[in-house]
Amino acid sequence: MFFQLGKGVMSKFPARGIPSTLRCPLNGFRARSLSVAAAWVAPVGSARNASTSRLSPLFGSPPVAISNCSKVSQLRFYSSGLPEHKRVPLPALSPTMEHGTIVSWQKKEGDQLSEGDLLCEIETDKATMGFETPEEGYLAKIIVTEGSKDVPIGKLLCIIVENKEDVAAFANFTAQDDAAPAAAPAAPKPAAAPAPAAAPTPAAPKPVQAVAPQAQAASAIGGRVSATPFAKKLAAEQGIDLGAVAGSGPGGRILASDLAGAPKATVAAAGAPAEGEYVDIPLSNMRKTIAKRLTDSKQNVPHYYLSSEINMDEILKVRTKLNKMLEKQAGATDKPVKLSVNDFVIKAVALACLRVPEANSFFMDTFIRQNHNVDVSVAVSTEAGLITPIIFNAHSKGLSTISQEISSLAAKAREGKLQPHEFQGGTFTVSNLGMFGSVENFSAIINPPQSCILAIGAAAQKLVPDAEDGYRTITAMQVTLSCDHRVVDGAVGAVWLKHFKNFLEKPHTMLL
Repeated sequence: MFFQLGKGVMSKFPARGIPSTLRCPLNGFRARSLSVAAAWVAPVGSARNASTSRLSPLFGSPPVAISNCSKVSQLRFYSSGLPEHKRVPLPALSPTMEHGTIVSWQKKEGDQLSEGDLLCEIETDKATMGFETPEEGYLAKIIVTEGSKDVPIGKLLCIIVENKEDVAAFANFTAQDDAAPAAAPAAPKPAAAPAPAAAPTPAAPKPVQAVAPQAQAASAIGGRVSATPFAKKLAAEQGIDLGAVAGSGPGGRILASDLAGAPKATVAAAGAPAEGEYVDIPLSNMRKTIAKRLTDSKQNVPHYYLSSEINMDEILKVRTKLNKMLEKQAGATDKPVKLSVNDFVIKAVALACLRVPEANSFFMDTFIRQNHNVDVSVAVSTEAGLITPIIFNAHSKGLSTISQEISSLAAKAREGKLQPHEFQGGTFTVSNLGMFGSVENFSAIINPPQSCILAIGAAAQKLVPDAEDGYRTITAMQVTLSCDHRVVDGAVGAVWLKHFKNFLEKPHTMLL
Protein backbone atom coordinates (compact mmCIF):
# COMPACT_ATOMS: atom_id res chain seq x y z
CA MET A 1 0.00 0.00 0.00
CA PHE A 2 1.48 3.38 -0.99
CA PHE A 3 0.62 6.98 -0.14
CA GLN A 4 2.06 9.86 -2.17
CA LEU A 5 2.19 13.06 -0.10
CA GLY A 6 3.24 16.42 -1.48
CA LYS A 7 6.15 16.57 -3.86
CA GLY A 8 7.00 12.95 -4.46
CA VAL A 9 7.21 11.94 -0.80
CA MET A 10 6.27 8.25 -0.78
CA SER A 11 5.28 6.21 2.25
CA LYS A 12 4.55 2.48 2.26
CA PHE A 13 2.30 0.72 4.74
CA PRO A 14 0.80 -2.79 4.89
CA ALA A 15 -2.84 -3.01 3.82
CA ARG A 16 -4.02 -3.75 7.37
CA GLY A 17 -1.48 -1.64 9.20
CA ILE A 18 -2.02 1.94 8.11
CA PRO A 19 -1.21 4.24 11.04
CA SER A 20 -4.01 6.33 12.47
CA THR A 21 -2.18 9.54 11.57
CA LEU A 22 0.02 10.38 8.58
CA ARG A 23 2.07 13.55 8.58
CA CYS A 24 4.01 15.34 5.86
CA PRO A 25 6.02 18.23 7.39
CA LEU A 26 6.87 19.59 3.95
CA ASN A 27 3.30 20.49 3.07
CA GLY A 28 1.72 20.39 6.52
CA PHE A 29 -0.69 17.62 5.53
CA ARG A 30 -2.24 15.53 8.26
CA ALA A 31 -4.81 12.80 7.59
CA ARG A 32 -6.50 10.33 9.90
CA SER A 33 -8.14 6.94 9.23
CA LEU A 34 -8.01 7.05 5.46
CA SER A 35 -10.21 4.59 3.59
CA VAL A 36 -8.50 1.58 1.98
CA ALA A 37 -11.44 0.67 -0.22
CA ALA A 38 -10.24 2.19 -3.48
CA ALA A 39 -7.91 4.79 -4.97
CA TRP A 40 -8.64 8.47 -4.84
CA VAL A 41 -6.94 11.79 -5.56
CA ALA A 42 -7.15 14.92 -3.44
CA PRO A 43 -7.83 18.21 -5.26
CA VAL A 44 -4.79 20.35 -6.06
CA GLY A 45 -4.50 23.64 -4.20
CA SER A 46 -5.01 25.11 -0.77
CA ALA A 47 -7.33 23.29 1.59
CA ARG A 48 -6.82 25.62 4.56
CA ASN A 49 -10.49 26.58 4.75
CA ALA A 50 -11.99 23.34 3.45
CA SER A 51 -14.29 21.56 5.87
CA THR A 52 -14.18 17.81 6.34
CA SER A 53 -17.79 17.51 5.23
CA ARG A 54 -16.93 19.07 1.85
CA LEU A 55 -13.72 17.09 1.40
CA SER A 56 -15.29 13.75 2.28
CA PRO A 57 -17.48 13.36 -0.85
CA LEU A 58 -14.54 14.35 -3.05
CA PHE A 59 -12.37 11.64 -1.54
CA GLY A 60 -15.05 8.95 -1.61
CA SER A 61 -14.09 7.99 1.93
CA PRO A 62 -14.99 8.70 5.57
CA PRO A 63 -14.31 12.29 6.75
CA VAL A 64 -10.67 13.30 6.58
CA ALA A 65 -9.14 15.58 9.19
CA ILE A 66 -6.96 18.34 7.74
CA SER A 67 -4.89 20.72 9.90
CA ASN A 68 -2.06 23.20 9.28
CA CYS A 69 -2.44 22.58 5.57
CA SER A 70 -0.87 25.43 3.63
CA LYS A 71 -0.57 23.53 0.37
CA VAL A 72 -1.66 20.07 -0.72
CA SER A 73 0.03 19.26 -4.02
CA GLN A 74 -1.44 15.85 -4.65
CA LEU A 75 -2.54 12.81 -2.72
CA ARG A 76 -2.97 9.48 -4.43
CA PHE A 77 -3.79 6.10 -2.97
CA TYR A 78 -2.48 2.97 -4.63
CA SER A 79 -4.31 -0.30 -4.07
CA SER A 80 -2.97 -3.69 -5.03
CA GLY A 81 -6.30 -4.47 -6.71
CA LEU A 82 -6.67 -1.41 -8.96
CA PRO A 83 -4.33 0.79 -10.98
CA GLU A 84 -3.82 4.45 -10.13
CA HIS A 85 -6.95 6.39 -11.01
CA LYS A 86 -8.95 9.54 -10.33
CA ARG A 87 -12.47 9.60 -8.98
CA VAL A 88 -14.67 12.34 -10.47
CA PRO A 89 -17.57 13.32 -8.17
CA LEU A 90 -20.60 15.42 -9.06
CA PRO A 91 -19.51 19.04 -8.50
CA ALA A 92 -21.63 21.90 -7.18
CA LEU A 93 -22.20 23.96 -10.34
CA SER A 94 -24.22 26.64 -8.54
CA PRO A 95 -24.29 27.93 -4.94
CA THR A 96 -27.81 26.55 -4.37
CA MET A 97 -27.29 23.21 -6.12
CA GLU A 98 -27.89 20.14 -3.96
CA HIS A 99 -28.69 17.55 -6.65
CA GLY A 100 -28.18 17.21 -10.38
CA THR A 101 -29.47 15.22 -13.34
CA ILE A 102 -27.06 13.63 -15.81
CA VAL A 103 -28.61 14.72 -19.11
CA SER A 104 -26.03 13.07 -21.38
CA TRP A 105 -22.51 11.69 -21.52
CA GLN A 106 -20.41 13.19 -24.30
CA LYS A 107 -17.65 10.58 -23.89
CA LYS A 108 -17.79 6.77 -23.84
CA GLU A 109 -15.87 4.32 -21.69
CA GLY A 110 -12.41 3.90 -23.15
CA ASP A 111 -12.37 7.32 -24.86
CA GLN A 112 -9.25 9.44 -24.56
CA LEU A 113 -9.77 12.67 -22.62
CA SER A 114 -8.01 16.00 -22.87
CA GLU A 115 -8.29 18.61 -20.16
CA GLY A 116 -11.22 20.89 -20.99
CA ASP A 117 -13.12 18.34 -23.12
CA LEU A 118 -16.88 18.28 -22.57
CA LEU A 119 -17.38 15.19 -20.42
CA CYS A 120 -21.12 15.31 -19.75
CA GLU A 121 -24.11 17.65 -19.50
CA ILE A 122 -25.63 18.18 -16.06
CA GLU A 123 -28.98 19.77 -15.29
CA THR A 124 -28.68 21.88 -12.15
CA ASP A 125 -31.28 23.88 -10.27
CA LYS A 126 -30.52 26.79 -12.61
CA ALA A 127 -29.76 25.43 -16.08
CA THR A 128 -28.28 22.58 -18.09
CA MET A 129 -24.53 23.02 -18.12
CA GLY A 130 -21.54 21.27 -19.60
CA PHE A 131 -19.06 19.62 -17.22
CA GLU A 132 -15.51 19.64 -18.55
CA THR A 133 -12.89 16.93 -18.10
CA PRO A 134 -10.79 17.81 -15.03
CA GLU A 135 -7.58 16.20 -16.35
CA GLU A 136 -6.09 14.21 -19.22
CA GLY A 137 -6.41 10.45 -19.41
CA TYR A 138 -8.94 7.81 -20.40
CA LEU A 139 -12.54 7.35 -19.28
CA ALA A 140 -12.34 3.99 -17.53
CA LYS A 141 -15.81 3.67 -16.02
CA ILE A 142 -19.11 5.58 -16.01
CA ILE A 143 -20.74 5.09 -12.61
CA VAL A 144 -23.85 7.29 -12.93
CA THR A 145 -25.68 6.54 -16.15
CA GLU A 146 -27.30 8.99 -18.52
CA GLY A 147 -30.72 10.14 -17.38
CA SER A 148 -30.06 9.59 -13.66
CA LYS A 149 -32.00 12.16 -11.64
CA ASP A 150 -31.47 13.76 -8.23
CA VAL A 151 -27.82 12.71 -8.03
CA PRO A 152 -26.40 14.24 -4.82
CA ILE A 153 -23.32 16.47 -4.86
CA GLY A 154 -20.20 14.41 -4.24
CA LYS A 155 -21.64 11.23 -5.75
CA LEU A 156 -19.03 9.39 -7.80
CA LEU A 157 -19.72 10.02 -11.50
CA CYS A 158 -16.87 8.27 -13.28
CA ILE A 159 -13.31 6.97 -13.10
CA ILE A 160 -10.39 8.39 -15.12
CA VAL A 161 -7.05 6.59 -15.59
CA GLU A 162 -3.78 7.81 -17.06
CA ASN A 163 -3.01 4.77 -19.23
CA LYS A 164 -5.35 3.14 -21.73
CA GLU A 165 -4.30 -0.37 -20.69
CA ASP A 166 -5.70 0.33 -17.21
CA VAL A 167 -9.25 0.79 -18.53
CA ALA A 168 -9.96 -2.96 -18.56
CA ALA A 169 -9.26 -3.21 -14.83
CA PHE A 170 -12.41 -1.19 -14.12
CA ALA A 171 -14.80 -3.19 -16.28
CA ASN A 172 -16.60 -4.59 -13.23
CA PHE A 173 -15.94 -1.65 -10.92
CA THR A 174 -18.91 -0.46 -8.85
CA ALA A 175 -19.17 2.50 -6.51
CA GLN A 176 -19.04 1.83 -2.79
CA ASP A 177 -22.50 3.36 -2.45
CA ASP A 178 -23.93 0.72 -4.73
CA ALA A 179 -22.35 -2.15 -2.82
CA ALA A 180 -24.37 -1.64 0.37
CA PRO A 181 -27.86 -1.94 -1.19
CA ALA A 182 -26.77 -5.04 -3.11
CA ALA A 183 -25.91 -6.83 0.13
CA ALA A 184 -29.13 -5.85 1.88
CA PRO A 185 -31.51 -8.33 0.20
CA ALA A 186 -29.16 -11.21 0.96
CA ALA A 187 -29.66 -10.82 4.72
CA PRO A 188 -33.27 -12.07 4.95
CA LYS A 189 -32.58 -15.25 2.96
CA PRO A 190 -31.00 -17.28 5.81
CA ALA A 191 -33.88 -16.33 8.12
CA ALA A 192 -36.48 -17.34 5.56
CA ALA A 193 -34.81 -20.64 4.66
CA PRO A 194 -35.30 -22.47 8.00
CA ALA A 195 -39.03 -21.69 8.10
CA PRO A 196 -40.22 -24.38 5.64
CA ALA A 197 -37.78 -26.94 7.07
CA ALA A 198 -38.90 -26.42 10.66
CA ALA A 199 -42.61 -26.44 9.95
CA PRO A 200 -44.26 -29.86 9.42
CA THR A 201 -46.04 -30.34 6.12
CA PRO A 202 -49.54 -30.78 7.54
CA ALA A 203 -49.18 -27.73 9.79
CA ALA A 204 -48.43 -25.38 6.91
CA PRO A 205 -52.04 -24.69 5.89
CA LYS A 206 -53.17 -23.89 9.46
CA PRO A 207 -51.56 -20.45 9.78
CA VAL A 208 -52.95 -19.50 6.40
CA GLN A 209 -56.46 -20.54 7.33
CA ALA A 210 -56.24 -18.79 10.68
CA VAL A 211 -54.73 -15.58 9.36
CA ALA A 212 -57.03 -15.02 6.42
CA PRO A 213 -60.23 -14.59 8.41
CA GLN A 214 -58.40 -12.41 10.93
CA ALA A 215 -57.28 -10.07 8.17
CA GLN A 216 -60.75 -9.97 6.68
CA ALA A 217 -62.27 -9.33 10.06
CA ALA A 218 -59.78 -6.59 10.79
CA SER A 219 -60.52 -4.91 7.49
CA ALA A 220 -64.22 -5.03 8.17
CA ILE A 221 -63.97 -3.49 11.63
CA GLY A 222 -64.32 0.24 11.38
CA GLY A 223 -63.95 0.06 7.60
CA ARG A 224 -60.16 0.19 7.75
CA VAL A 225 -57.30 -2.20 7.11
CA SER A 226 -54.70 -2.93 9.78
CA ALA A 227 -51.23 -2.68 8.21
CA THR A 228 -47.77 -1.46 9.12
CA PRO A 229 -46.79 2.01 7.84
CA PHE A 230 -44.16 0.49 5.54
CA ALA A 231 -46.71 -1.95 4.11
CA LYS A 232 -49.10 0.94 3.42
CA LYS A 233 -46.32 2.87 1.68
CA LEU A 234 -45.39 -0.10 -0.53
CA ALA A 235 -49.04 -0.79 -1.34
CA ALA A 236 -49.57 2.82 -2.43
CA GLU A 237 -46.47 2.74 -4.64
CA GLN A 238 -47.32 -0.62 -6.23
CA GLY A 239 -51.08 -0.06 -6.54
CA ILE A 240 -52.02 -2.98 -4.27
CA ASP A 241 -55.45 -3.19 -2.62
CA LEU A 242 -54.72 -3.94 1.05
CA GLY A 243 -58.29 -5.16 1.51
CA ALA A 244 -57.48 -8.21 -0.59
CA VAL A 245 -54.27 -9.08 1.28
CA ALA A 246 -54.17 -11.58 4.16
CA GLY A 247 -51.98 -10.30 6.97
CA SER A 248 -49.58 -12.53 8.88
CA GLY A 249 -48.88 -10.13 11.74
CA PRO A 250 -50.49 -9.98 15.18
CA GLY A 251 -54.26 -9.74 14.90
CA GLY A 252 -54.05 -10.18 11.14
CA ARG A 253 -51.99 -7.03 10.65
CA ILE A 254 -50.55 -6.78 7.15
CA LEU A 255 -46.77 -6.76 6.96
CA ALA A 256 -44.58 -5.67 4.06
CA SER A 257 -43.68 -9.31 3.37
CA ASP A 258 -47.38 -10.11 2.84
CA LEU A 259 -47.45 -7.93 -0.29
CA ALA A 260 -45.28 -10.30 -2.34
CA GLY A 261 -47.38 -11.58 -5.22
CA ALA A 262 -50.47 -9.66 -4.11
CA PRO A 263 -52.79 -8.55 -6.94
CA LYS A 264 -52.88 -4.89 -7.83
CA ALA A 265 -55.94 -2.85 -6.95
CA THR A 266 -58.75 -3.02 -9.48
CA VAL A 267 -60.71 -0.14 -7.97
CA ALA A 268 -57.99 2.36 -8.88
CA ALA A 269 -57.86 1.02 -12.41
CA ALA A 270 -61.63 1.29 -12.80
CA GLY A 271 -61.65 4.85 -11.54
CA ALA A 272 -58.65 5.92 -13.59
CA PRO A 273 -59.33 8.61 -16.19
CA ALA A 274 -59.42 7.67 -19.84
CA GLU A 275 -56.15 7.79 -21.69
CA GLY A 276 -55.37 11.23 -23.10
CA GLU A 277 -57.29 13.32 -20.55
CA TYR A 278 -54.07 14.69 -19.05
CA VAL A 279 -50.34 14.12 -18.84
CA ASP A 280 -48.15 14.30 -15.72
CA ILE A 281 -44.91 16.18 -16.37
CA PRO A 282 -42.07 15.52 -13.91
CA LEU A 283 -40.54 18.60 -12.33
CA SER A 284 -37.07 19.45 -13.58
CA ASN A 285 -34.46 20.69 -11.13
CA MET A 286 -34.82 24.15 -12.62
CA ARG A 287 -38.62 24.14 -12.22
CA LYS A 288 -38.29 22.96 -8.61
CA THR A 289 -35.94 25.85 -7.88
CA ILE A 290 -38.23 28.40 -9.54
CA ALA A 291 -41.19 27.08 -7.55
CA LYS A 292 -39.34 27.15 -4.25
CA ARG A 293 -37.65 30.55 -4.62
CA LEU A 294 -40.69 32.42 -5.91
CA THR A 295 -42.98 30.85 -3.31
CA ASP A 296 -40.56 31.86 -0.57
CA SER A 297 -40.33 35.37 -2.03
CA LYS A 298 -44.08 35.86 -2.23
CA GLN A 299 -44.59 34.53 1.30
CA ASN A 300 -41.67 36.23 3.05
CA VAL A 301 -41.00 39.47 1.14
CA PRO A 302 -43.49 42.33 1.78
CA HIS A 303 -44.17 43.38 -1.82
CA TYR A 304 -45.79 46.62 -2.85
CA TYR A 305 -46.29 47.92 -6.39
CA LEU A 306 -45.93 51.28 -8.15
CA SER A 307 -47.20 51.77 -11.71
CA SER A 308 -46.56 54.49 -14.24
CA GLU A 309 -47.28 55.28 -17.88
CA ILE A 310 -44.38 56.42 -20.05
CA ASN A 311 -44.54 58.36 -23.31
CA MET A 312 -42.23 56.45 -25.66
CA ASP A 313 -42.38 58.80 -28.67
CA GLU A 314 -38.97 60.42 -28.14
CA ILE A 315 -37.12 57.21 -27.34
CA LEU A 316 -38.57 55.53 -30.45
CA LYS A 317 -37.33 58.42 -32.61
CA VAL A 318 -33.85 58.19 -31.09
CA ARG A 319 -33.86 54.42 -31.59
CA THR A 320 -34.70 54.78 -35.28
CA LYS A 321 -31.90 57.32 -35.84
CA LEU A 322 -29.29 55.27 -33.98
CA ASN A 323 -30.20 52.06 -35.83
CA LYS A 324 -29.77 53.81 -39.18
CA MET A 325 -26.40 55.12 -38.06
CA LEU A 326 -25.29 51.67 -36.85
CA GLU A 327 -26.38 50.13 -40.14
CA LYS A 328 -24.20 52.56 -42.09
CA GLN A 329 -21.23 51.92 -39.81
CA ALA A 330 -21.53 48.15 -40.26
CA GLY A 331 -21.28 48.32 -44.03
CA ALA A 332 -22.23 45.52 -46.41
CA THR A 333 -20.21 42.73 -44.78
CA ASP A 334 -20.81 43.08 -41.04
CA LYS A 335 -24.14 42.42 -39.38
CA PRO A 336 -25.36 45.71 -37.87
CA VAL A 337 -26.36 46.04 -34.24
CA LYS A 338 -30.07 46.72 -33.89
CA LEU A 339 -31.08 48.50 -30.72
CA SER A 340 -34.32 47.39 -29.09
CA VAL A 341 -36.57 49.22 -26.66
CA ASN A 342 -35.36 46.79 -24.01
CA ASP A 343 -31.78 48.06 -24.44
CA PHE A 344 -32.91 51.59 -23.59
CA VAL A 345 -34.93 50.25 -20.65
CA ILE A 346 -31.88 48.47 -19.19
CA LYS A 347 -29.74 51.59 -19.54
CA ALA A 348 -32.41 53.77 -17.93
CA VAL A 349 -32.82 51.26 -15.08
CA ALA A 350 -29.08 51.31 -14.37
CA LEU A 351 -28.90 55.11 -14.35
CA ALA A 352 -31.97 55.39 -12.11
CA CYS A 353 -30.30 52.99 -9.65
CA LEU A 354 -27.31 55.33 -9.48
CA ARG A 355 -29.65 58.18 -8.57
CA VAL A 356 -31.54 56.07 -6.00
CA PRO A 357 -29.08 53.47 -4.61
CA GLU A 358 -31.67 52.11 -2.15
CA ALA A 359 -33.29 50.33 -5.11
CA ASN A 360 -29.95 48.67 -5.88
CA SER A 361 -29.68 47.00 -2.48
CA PHE A 362 -29.94 43.55 -0.87
CA PHE A 363 -31.86 42.64 2.27
CA MET A 364 -29.45 40.47 4.31
CA ASP A 365 -31.62 39.70 7.39
CA THR A 366 -29.52 41.69 9.88
CA PHE A 367 -28.36 44.48 7.56
CA ILE A 368 -28.94 46.06 4.15
CA ARG A 369 -26.19 45.82 1.55
CA GLN A 370 -26.09 48.76 -0.85
CA ASN A 371 -24.34 47.84 -4.11
CA HIS A 372 -22.11 50.32 -5.92
CA ASN A 373 -22.26 48.56 -9.31
CA VAL A 374 -25.56 48.08 -11.12
CA ASP A 375 -25.78 44.52 -12.47
CA VAL A 376 -29.11 44.19 -14.27
CA SER A 377 -30.68 40.72 -14.41
CA VAL A 378 -32.84 40.29 -17.52
CA ALA A 379 -35.58 37.65 -17.39
CA VAL A 380 -35.41 35.27 -20.37
CA SER A 381 -38.02 32.60 -21.04
CA THR A 382 -36.69 29.20 -22.15
CA GLU A 383 -38.28 25.78 -22.69
CA ALA A 384 -36.87 24.66 -19.34
CA GLY A 385 -38.14 27.72 -17.46
CA LEU A 386 -37.25 31.29 -16.56
CA ILE A 387 -33.60 32.29 -16.17
CA THR A 388 -32.02 35.70 -15.62
CA PRO A 389 -28.68 36.35 -17.37
CA ILE A 390 -26.91 39.47 -16.17
CA ILE A 391 -25.61 42.66 -17.78
CA PHE A 392 -22.80 43.52 -15.39
CA ASN A 393 -21.99 47.20 -14.81
CA ALA A 394 -24.86 48.25 -17.06
CA HIS A 395 -24.54 51.83 -15.82
CA SER A 396 -21.12 52.18 -17.49
CA LYS A 397 -21.91 50.44 -20.81
CA GLY A 398 -23.19 51.94 -24.04
CA LEU A 399 -26.43 50.94 -25.74
CA SER A 400 -24.62 49.04 -28.49
CA THR A 401 -22.68 46.93 -25.97
CA ILE A 402 -25.81 46.24 -23.93
CA SER A 403 -27.66 45.14 -27.07
CA GLN A 404 -24.90 42.75 -28.13
CA GLU A 405 -24.58 41.22 -24.67
CA ILE A 406 -28.33 40.73 -24.30
CA SER A 407 -28.58 39.00 -27.70
CA SER A 408 -25.68 36.69 -26.90
CA LEU A 409 -26.88 35.82 -23.39
CA ALA A 410 -30.48 35.22 -24.49
CA ALA A 411 -29.31 32.85 -27.25
CA LYS A 412 -27.10 30.92 -24.82
CA ALA A 413 -29.94 30.76 -22.29
CA ARG A 414 -32.34 29.21 -24.81
CA GLU A 415 -29.67 26.70 -25.83
CA GLY A 416 -28.96 25.85 -22.19
CA LYS A 417 -25.32 26.92 -22.48
CA LEU A 418 -25.14 29.69 -19.88
CA GLN A 419 -22.23 29.45 -17.46
CA PRO A 420 -22.89 30.00 -13.72
CA HIS A 421 -21.17 33.39 -13.62
CA GLU A 422 -23.50 34.62 -16.38
CA PHE A 423 -26.71 34.22 -14.37
CA GLN A 424 -25.68 34.17 -10.70
CA GLY A 425 -25.89 37.49 -8.92
CA GLY A 426 -27.53 40.64 -10.23
CA THR A 427 -28.67 43.64 -8.20
CA PHE A 428 -31.89 44.61 -10.03
CA THR A 429 -34.17 42.63 -12.37
CA VAL A 430 -36.10 43.62 -15.50
CA SER A 431 -38.95 41.42 -16.77
CA ASN A 432 -40.28 42.51 -20.17
CA LEU A 433 -43.45 40.95 -21.58
CA GLY A 434 -44.04 43.83 -23.95
CA MET A 435 -42.82 41.86 -26.96
CA PHE A 436 -45.88 39.59 -26.69
CA GLY A 437 -48.12 42.56 -27.48
CA SER A 438 -51.15 41.42 -25.51
CA VAL A 439 -49.81 42.23 -22.01
CA GLU A 440 -50.39 45.88 -21.12
CA ASN A 441 -49.21 45.63 -17.51
CA PHE A 442 -48.37 43.05 -14.86
CA SER A 443 -46.70 42.76 -11.47
CA ALA A 444 -43.54 40.67 -11.12
CA ILE A 445 -42.23 38.76 -8.08
CA ILE A 446 -38.98 40.00 -6.51
CA ASN A 447 -35.93 37.76 -6.80
CA PRO A 448 -34.31 37.80 -3.31
CA PRO A 449 -32.02 39.16 -2.03
CA GLN A 450 -32.72 41.89 -4.59
CA SER A 451 -35.11 44.62 -3.50
CA CYS A 452 -36.80 45.55 -6.78
CA ILE A 453 -37.99 44.15 -10.09
CA LEU A 454 -39.43 46.20 -12.96
CA ALA A 455 -42.25 44.74 -15.09
CA ILE A 456 -42.52 46.13 -18.63
CA GLY A 457 -45.78 45.92 -20.58
CA ALA A 458 -46.52 46.45 -24.26
CA ALA A 459 -46.39 49.87 -25.90
CA ALA A 460 -49.67 50.94 -27.47
CA GLN A 461 -51.20 53.94 -29.23
CA LYS A 462 -53.21 56.23 -26.97
CA LEU A 463 -55.13 59.50 -27.31
CA VAL A 464 -54.15 62.23 -24.86
CA PRO A 465 -55.33 65.86 -24.44
CA ASP A 466 -53.43 68.53 -26.37
CA ALA A 467 -53.62 72.29 -25.77
CA GLU A 468 -53.41 73.24 -29.46
CA ASP A 469 -55.17 70.45 -31.35
CA GLY A 470 -57.45 69.22 -28.61
CA TYR A 471 -55.94 65.74 -28.63
CA ARG A 472 -52.98 63.86 -30.03
CA THR A 473 -51.77 60.26 -30.32
CA ILE A 474 -48.80 58.99 -28.33
CA THR A 475 -47.13 55.61 -27.86
CA ALA A 476 -47.59 54.77 -24.18
CA MET A 477 -45.91 51.98 -22.23
CA GLN A 478 -47.06 50.72 -18.83
CA VAL A 479 -44.44 49.77 -16.22
CA THR A 480 -44.84 48.41 -12.69
CA LEU A 481 -42.12 48.49 -10.05
CA SER A 482 -42.28 45.77 -7.36
CA CYS A 483 -40.43 46.78 -4.18
CA ASP A 484 -39.40 45.09 -0.95
CA HIS A 485 -40.81 47.36 1.75
CA ARG A 486 -38.11 46.24 4.20
CA VAL A 487 -35.55 48.09 2.05
CA VAL A 488 -37.38 50.52 -0.24
CA ASP A 489 -40.05 52.77 1.24
CA GLY A 490 -42.91 53.98 -0.92
CA ALA A 491 -41.49 57.48 -1.36
CA VAL A 492 -38.09 56.07 -2.35
CA GLY A 493 -39.71 53.79 -4.94
CA ALA A 494 -41.66 56.75 -6.33
CA VAL A 495 -38.47 58.81 -6.74
CA TRP A 496 -36.77 55.91 -8.54
CA LEU A 497 -39.72 55.55 -10.91
CA LYS A 498 -39.68 59.31 -11.58
CA HIS A 499 -36.02 59.18 -12.64
CA PHE A 500 -36.60 56.11 -14.81
CA LYS A 501 -39.55 57.73 -16.57
CA ASN A 502 -37.60 60.94 -17.15
CA PHE A 503 -34.69 59.05 -18.76
CA LEU A 504 -37.01 57.40 -21.30
CA GLU A 505 -39.19 60.42 -22.05
CA LYS A 506 -36.12 62.69 -22.37
CA PRO A 507 -33.38 60.39 -23.74
CA HIS A 508 -30.77 63.17 -23.85
CA THR A 509 -30.75 63.22 -20.03
CA MET A 510 -29.01 59.83 -20.10
CA LEU A 511 -25.91 61.67 -21.28
CA LEU A 512 -25.78 63.97 -18.24
